[in-house]
Amino acid sequence: MYKVVIVEDEEMILKGLVYSIPWAEIGCTVVGQGRNGVEGIEQIKLHQPDIVLVDINMPILSGTDMLRQTHTDYCYSAIILSGYSSFQYARDAMAYGAIRYLLKPLKREELFEAIEDAKEQCNVRRAWVAQKQSQEEWRAFHMELRPPSGEVTDAVVQSMLDYAQANYQEKVTLQSVSEALNYSIAFLNKSFKKQMGTTFIEYLNRLRIQKAMDMMKDGKIPLQDVSWKCGIGDYKYFNIVFKKYIGCTPKEYLVKVNGWME
Repeated sequence: MYKVVIVEDEEMILKGLVYSIPWAEIGCTVVGQGRNGVEGIEQIKLHQPDIVLVDINMPILSGTDMLRQTHTDYCYSAIILSGYSSFQYARDAMAYGAIRYLLKPLKREELFEAIEDAKEQCNVRRAWVAQKQSQEEWRAFHMELRPPSGEVTDAVVQSMLDYAQANYQEKVTLQSVSEALNYSIAFLNKSFKKQMGTTFIEYLNRLRIQKAMDMMKDGKIPLQDVSWKCGIGDYKYFNIVFKKYIGCTPKEYLVKVNGWME
């Protein structure tokens, strides 16, 4: 349902719009009414409507001033109702986001067409908001790189994590970690799994994918260079590993976080 607010100072026209239009049949519901611009602002703030029908000339505060004070902070489609065929009125209304300017007495067909236009604009807004929310969610997603307990208490494991952070772009194996830290592979593997709840190689893959996502969100590094910069040299293998952990290909991820294809 599309929420509608009607702001009209002429009682008969207001009641006619509220009660003679089959709002439910066209997917709308009237959530608020006002008889001047001040009441209109209150109704817009209270209900945050999708569509606003508003008269231009009203006491206390005009429809144009009402639009001017609300169109930036509240996303709605405005349909202007006016008894004056004035280019200045129409231009001012359009400057504040109005999509249609209808002259009184209102013609039912024109009003219905204007409402359909407003609904279409609302659909575009909703799709854009949904896309932005989805994009923000994807950008906020991070690989889990912390231990189950939330903090690392084993000094040897911390050294392994530091080694991974410093060398993830290079070829890293448990053998290379063993040689760097001077501990046996068996001891390192056991200590790491006990503290982190996963193997060192699994952690390394997660770290590399997180680094890849960070680079892709930044958008400064070409996609073909991301794989080797994150330590997974072969691009085909990078695609396989990325999809395993993220659930989509690197190109699909670029679209999700940036809205464009590399």
